[in-house]
Amino acid sequence: MERVKVLVVGAGPAGIACGVEAKEEGIEPTVILEKTDHICDTIVRLYRPGKRVDAVYRGVDVAPIGRLSFETESKEDFLKRMERIVSEYKLDIRFNSEVNWIGKKGEVFEVKVKGEPKFLADFVVVAIGIFGQPKKPDYPIPKEVKDKVFFEPPSLCPASGKVLVVGGGDTAAETAIFVCKNCEVYLSYRRPQFFRINPVNLSLLEEKVNEGKIKLMLGTDIEGLSAEGDRVRVHFKDGSSDVFDFVYYCLGGSSPKGFLKYIGVEFDLEDRPKVDEHYETNIPGLFLAGDIAVPKGSIQVAFNTAHIIIKRIKERVLKKG
Repeated sequence: MERVKVLVVGAGPAGIACGVEAKEEGIEPTVILEKTDHICDTIVRLYRPGKRVDAVYRGVDVAPIGRLSFETESKEDFLKRMERIVSEYKLDIRFNSEVNWIGKKGEVFEVKVKGEPKFLADFVVVAIGIFGQPKKPDYPIPKEVKDKVFFEPPSLCPASGKVLVVGGGDTAAETAIFVCKNCEVYLSYRRPQFFRINPVNLSLLEEKVNEGKIKLMLGTDIEGLSAEGDRVRVHFKDGSSDVFDFVYYCLGGSSPKGFLKYIGVEFDLEDRPKVDEHYETNIPGLFLAGDIAVPKGSIQVAFNTAHIIIKRIKERVLKKG
């Protein structure tokens, strides 16, 4: 097995920031493992072309405390920025390396990649992000309509059709705005009003509603789906139903708690992983970075968590001598 000082799981913003901070602090070797073949998978996969990557998230402007910061820019510009950072700092990222076990063996961690023991590490930082597992509804999706129901925003707008977007956050608003270029769009949200959409998206959404391109279905809750020919019938809890060509669920992401619990991370009463002020878990030397550690975190918060974590690791390294 390869021996490293710090092993980072995930090459998103938090993982890359951990690599940068470790490089600047002279903590070597530091290796980043990424299960896909590219960096920043959530942004690559879930952000449509041209979508903004916001520095101010949900109205909260977070001051940078570490080496990395950014201004609001497009998806494409942000990805180019992160690629430059990886190149400039010569970060050691191993792609197609899915981690499925992290266990403490005495004073070091044994890390398995695709079921095989591959690394021994003094410290491990899990930075896999909550959007690795998009939330899905409690009711089953009939197999007959699975090719019409999606849990990620579209990268290409459907050419036509009647579309239902489900959700009340920025992703739902942006999906509805994007799809209404070609389609008849309905936006279903279980609450009577929006409260999680940023002002820019809310203004754009209201504009499309006023133009008649998006129809709001506030205060509606879905109880199930069924197939109707090659279309999807959506059944609402008030007894009504309607038929759509496509359904996009934008319900946010969920913490990969199954994996974290599997490796021994403890959770609090709100079912969030327990971390201290340095984002260290109950397992000494195992840290969580980014939005799995900070509720409602932003990319800048993810950068900041990386700075705090590596600073703590540096203290431990110096203490050991």
